[in-house]
Amino acid sequence: MAGQRTIIITGASRGIGHATALRFHAEGWRVITVSRRPPPGQCPWSVATSHILLDLSDLDDIVRCVEIMRGMLVDGELDALVNNAGISPKGPDGSRLNSLETDIDTWQAMFNTNFYAPLLLTRGFVAELARARGAVVNLTSIAGSRVHRFAGSAYATSKASLASLTREMAFDLASAGIRVNAIAPGEIDTAILSPRTSEIVDRDIPMRRLGTIEEVANLIWFLCSAQATYITGAEIPINGGQHA
Repeated sequence: MAGQRTIIITGASRGIGHATALRFHAEGWRVITVSRRPPPGQCPWSVATSHILLDLSDLDDIVRCVEIMRGMLVDGELDALVNNAGISPKGPDGSRLNSLETDIDTWQAMFNTNFYAPLLLTRGFVAELARARGAVVNLTSIAGSRVHRFAGSAYATSKASLASLTREMAFDLASAGIRVNAIAPGEIDTAILSPRTSEIVDRDIPMRRLGTIEEVANLIWFLCSAQATYITGAEIPINGGQHA
């Protein structure tokens, strides 16, 4: 389609990533995705020309991902990149993995997926994003700015690092016309939640409910739209008022 805009979304096989892919597809964008699992059902982008099955916890796979997806772009332009893929391992019964006992391999896999993948993907597509004066949205977390009851130390630290990287890249890429922002979800109704999240809802969330993946996708849509062209370097919370 002439003039069709293009977005790349990581971790798009379920949850926020999948909802975001559906949102942009409904708006007429071409959606290119990467995930560890195949997209569900008959997603329009679940074909070899617009989906890659890769595990972003492996640095070599991240580099391969950039190389493969660059060949999928039309006219060498990329309008938006959503770094959504993230992993958050839990202990027995959904318990929090603390900083003293989490093994280094788990730390490394978490940082590869949650931090190095956004870094390498954004750097890898700078030229394509610049041609389109595109936008990057990183998915951080409420756990990046506080000790969370269930999110582990490695996860929280990787998300805090990603928030800092967002500010740095916004500064570094502003002259190229690329905007870089982050969204920090609170308790969103996805598979990544601890089984004990219900303990938080009534006590800590003023709106007394979980957020939906569609609500997060709508915020991502806004940040990639013409309505947000003067927003860069921001980390926007979406947490139902869970600020304390």
